[in-house]
Amino acid sequence: MKPSRTASVRQTAILKHLQKQGRALVDELALMFDTTPQTIRKDLTTLEDENQIARFHGGATLISGIEYTSFGTRQEIAREEKERIAQATAAQIPNNASIIINAGTTTTAVALKLEHHVGLKIVTDSVDLATKIRDFAGVEVMVPAGVVRRSDGAILGTSAVDFIRQFRVDIAVIGVAAIAEDGALLDYDLRQASVARAIIENARAVILAADSTKFARLAPVRIGHLSQLDTLITDTACPQALRELCKQQGLRLLTA
Repeated sequence: MKPSRTASVRQTAILKHLQKQGRALVDELALMFDTTPQTIRKDLTTLEDENQIARFHGGATLISGIEYTSFGTRQEIAREEKERIAQATAAQIPNNASIIINAGTTTTAVALKLEHHVGLKIVTDSVDLATKIRDFAGVEVMVPAGVVRRSDGAILGTSAVDFIRQFRVDIAVIGVAAIAEDGALLDYDLRQASVARAIIENARAVILAADSTKFARLAPVRIGHLSQLDTLITDTACPQALRELCKQQGLRLLTA
């Protein structure tokens, strides 16, 4: 018998499952959490009321909105994989380089691994990320003006895009919400996607740091395509289809 879960813990676990799978059936969730379909329906109703998910007959799917889960919840998803990806990504960044790092859980983990680098100039569209690294001795941090998203500190808007377009940095480190089967890079927020496009366009080399659960997921807003990148750093569970896509696009693939 699995240990009992409080409703809030179970609902967080349901969100994590949907983040990985995209959708799930009530009966499947009831079996997974060793509870009744009625209890799962109540959980899904709560999550729907919070605009976290969308219900369909017999199940639920992630909502195609601004944020599919909270930043804290996303940090817990594939945490170990993100740590390994962050370490491998930081190893690709030389000292005395200019970098843009966009808002995200994996990219934040990368930034934290740069503590012992020297001579870095980092532009980021995240207030939270900038706060975490501002005391690093070898780092100068710059942030754009714009609207700060409450949920995760991402800076959005045309002012942020215009600020980023003033740079031509050595390396961009980006994250995405999803990688489609055709190689499209996707996000949930049109404003954040605009910032991400500017980042890609204004870097000499672009590294995508993304765990393998991002592949073949759905999100409504297109950022760009794998063909615009130089390197994908992911975990060892990287599916064969994504490996083939990288090969077709001439994209360097590193697994951590």
